[in-house]
Amino acid sequence: MWRGFDIVVAALVLLVVLPFLVLLAVVLYASDPGPIFFAHRRVGYRGRQFDCFKFRSMKVNGEAILREHLRADPEARREWEETQKLKSDPRVTPIGAMMRKLSLDEFPQLINVLTGDMSIVGPRPIVETEVQRYGPHFEYYCLVRPGLTGLWQTSGRNDTTYQQRVAMDVSYVERKSLMLDTWLLCKTVPAVVFARGSY
Repeated sequence: MWRGFDIVVAALVLLVVLPFLVLLAVVLYASDPGPIFFAHRRVGYRGRQFDCFKFRSMKVNGEAILREHLRADPEARREWEETQKLKSDPRVTPIGAMMRKLSLDEFPQLINVLTGDMSIVGPRPIVETEVQRYGPHFEYYCLVRPGLTGLWQTSGRNDTTYQQRVAMDVSYVERKSLMLDTWLLCKTVPAVVFARGSY
């Protein structure tokens, strides 16, 4: 049932937004020539790793920029170690900042949903270095596919602590149902429109 739900929703959304995504890709390339898409290894269902797709929102040499920024700025380094994110990220391009604010960079993950690596609703996909931060709760994360949207994504996102995010993932897995997924999908639209906790 869940897989069928994911395929139908992902295919319908992709058909509706495809012309807009093509236009967005053209604008992205024109503003910052380079790869349009970015694939990053993430941990998924049952702990298997997969390539998570996004529109590229960062400069091509982003990793080198991040290393130098964290080396030179102790406050930024503390923020990164605590949340794995930066409110003022020097890697992000101007068009990338706009895409992130509205979560437009994540639309290519519809492909991940169609291939079975992700679900429409689920925990936010994590990188391997985050596994240890989940501790014993990682087993909950592995029970479902990571999602395009979910409890954390609609409940403040980056305005929450990492520990709160883990707790939300556990809560989602324990309560997972079609009714909960439908409710979270309905919450996603206002969360994206008002850019709650996004950067």
